Amino acid sequence: MVDDVSPDESATTLAQTVGLRLLRNTENLGFIGSCNAGAAIARGAFVLFLNNDTQVTPGWLDRLLDCFTEEDGCGIAGSRLVYPDGRLQEAGGIVYADGKAWNYGRFEKRNDPRFLYRRDVDYVSGAALMIDIALFRKIGGFDTRYAPAYCEDVDLAFAVRAAGRRVVYQPASLVVHCEGISSGLDPFEGVKQYQIINQAKLAEKWQGALLNQPKPRTPVEQAIHHGGARHILIVDALTPDPSRDSGSLRLINIMRLLREQGWRISFMADNRRATEDEIELLGSKGIHVLCKPWAPTLSTWLAREGAGLDAVMLCRHYIAQPHLLLVRRLAPTAKILFDTVDLHFLREQRAAAHSGNAALTRQAEASRRREIALVRACDASFVVSPVELRLLADEVPEARVELLSNVHEVFGRTKGFAERSGLVFVGGFGHPPNVDAVRWLVEQILPCIREQRPDIVLHLIGDMPDDARQRFIGIGTEVHGRVDDLKPWMENCRVALAPLRYGAGVKGKVNMAMSYGLPVVATPIAAEGMNLIDGQNVLLGADAPTIATAVLRLYDDEALWLRLSEAGLDNVRQYFSFDAARAVLQRVLH
Repeated sequence: MVDDVSPDESATTLAQTVGLRLLRNTENLGFIGSCNAGAAIARGAFVLFLNNDTQVTPGWLDRLLDCFTEEDGCGIAGSRLVYPDGRLQEAGGIVYADGKAWNYGRFEKRNDPRFLYRRDVDYVSGAALMIDIALFRKIGGFDTRYAPAYCEDVDLAFAVRAAGRRVVYQPASLVVHCEGISSGLDPFEGVKQYQIINQAKLAEKWQGALLNQPKPRTPVEQAIHHGGARHILIVDALTPDPSRDSGSLRLINIMRLLREQGWRISFMADNRRATEDEIELLGSKGIHVLCKPWAPTLSTWLAREGAGLDAVMLCRHYIAQPHLLLVRRLAPTAKILFDTVDLHFLREQRAAAHSGNAALTRQAEASRRREIALVRACDASFVVSPVELRLLADEVPEARVELLSNVHEVFGRTKGFAERSGLVFVGGFGHPPNVDAVRWLVEQILPCIREQRPDIVLHLIGDMPDDARQRFIGIGTEVHGRVDDLKPWMENCRVALAPLRYGAGVKGKVNMAMSYGLPVVATPIAAEGMNLIDGQNVLLGADAPTIATAVLRLYDDEALWLRLSEAGLDNVRQYFSFDAARAVLQRVLH
């Protein structure tokens, strides 16, 4: 805490506070002088400048620190500032070519998703600004030419970029700022008059860099994106939620890679719905969520923004088909990508064969025609499985189809064989193959297991209707429903199960278990397209007795368990890593 010769008793009071380092200036140094003096004696890796007319909210400081661990090259991170009445004060700042600045989002609603995603900005306010202390000292701290205050935060941002680092706005760090309490609001009196004086100094110092800034009177929504990043729109059925399904995790990780490669990402769910948690999650990845009530319909949005789009990715055939012509018309220069997620017609064909349902056979054929037509019509299509890649190579050899499979972090094995117990199945009832798998598992496979080992418990994780929950709660099962974090089960269970009897694509439940070093017992259909070999990195079984035998064998054989654990981790590293997906995206979107 820096006391800048306060005229009251505040310094005396502060000196009595345990754990507070108090620096008492002998003369009034103003904002810049006091900040530099405090930073000079700071002992941490980062320094945080916080005005005395602010009120912080829970988690604000941790979220600023996140930027330095999660955003490559971050040099400065700044908070979302709001007025005491709840209105937005600043969501990062814009600097125009004449050196004048504007607070983006001023007086707007603070929960508008336009202001809720991380992004690079021209500057962040010194009212709540964190910077790497070594960088701050390297560039000489706040420039004293702006003493006593104003424009020093803008100048610092330009200096940080000149040093090759980034300035990042962090909406998850919320700070209430009582603007004007310290320096007043009249630009012609007191300290506030330096706001105009210092703008001229800034324009003179950074005249070269300002040539790259937007021209005065450029519309704000254009000005905030003047850096020229390529812009991609992604449309899926629902806003992704990794606790709901593996497809959500895959899409979020694809978007992470796109942003890493310099893309600006806008996302819209077909139903235009998104919860606050979903907006916050995608916002933490730098993704702007277009949703009700903040964003218009897709057609209206494309009419306004489509001409500036560089790419559009449409996910799933039933989403892509009704929107493709609209996208072609309103985003004429955009590369159109079709993400199959998995080939729906292949899954439906297999479901029809499994059930003998003639209506499902007809539905599968209709889906096949739609999906094949989309693959032909789009500039590139993505599939998740080598099996699907070969199938489309035969069906549509003229189309560009790329393998973009599941994308997983490798978490590694944290607990050993002896510290674990129980079995786990992950899969929500929104996906028909999972419904069939759970019924088969509980009604036929688990009884075979518990006949020999009644101590083994099966954990069922995933969305499940109440009637199904009641049906499957019983001896040997624990039904947990959807969970926010799979980690406790991935680290504490001994075997993961994937008893799918039909389906398509690559199974995220298998990838996820292996990414934690948790061995898997699966059916051949669940292991399809994943480069898995029975006995080497997975145990396979096609019927209930064989699967039960494999589970019992693996459950008590520590050497086999460890071998499969290591081989599973290697499989994820080799085939389902960020590096593998990164290369595909670079190739398609170069």
